[in-house]
Amino acid sequence: MAGLSQDWEPVVIRKKAPTAAARKDEKAVNAARRAGAEIETVRKATAGSNKAASSSTTLNTRKLDEDTENLSHEKIPTELKKAIMQARQDKKLTQSQLAQLINEKPQIIQEYESGKAIPNQQIISKLERALGAKLRGKK
Repeated sequence: MAGLSQDWEPVVIRKKAPTAAARKDEKAVNAARRAGAEIETVRKATAGSNKAASSSTTLNTRKLDEDTENLSHEKIPTELKKAIMQARQDKKLTQSQLAQLINEKPQIIQEYESGKAIPNQQIISKLERALGAKLRGKK
């Protein structure tokens, strides 16, 4: 065994270079400070805000401010409210009975009679059929 010699080459194992995210984390920055390395801090212009997502709103804001149009949905006319109530009471029906006849919720009949509902021609025609009365004006 005297003639045998081992020819070992050194093997160097290296850690991967830290990724950009790892270089920015608090541990790495503190370790670099302790080691005396120079640390550069740069503040981004839009840091901590969502300016990129809301940058287009300033264009629309002026249009909305200048817009004086009053937007509201159509309401049930007083004549229709009264006609529905009168026809229902003539047939001696409650709001829930009428709602059941036309396959709608009682709340819908309440909304129509109080004038809060948005007029729907299908529901009005169902009411006309169930009550046997013409509720809408001449077309």
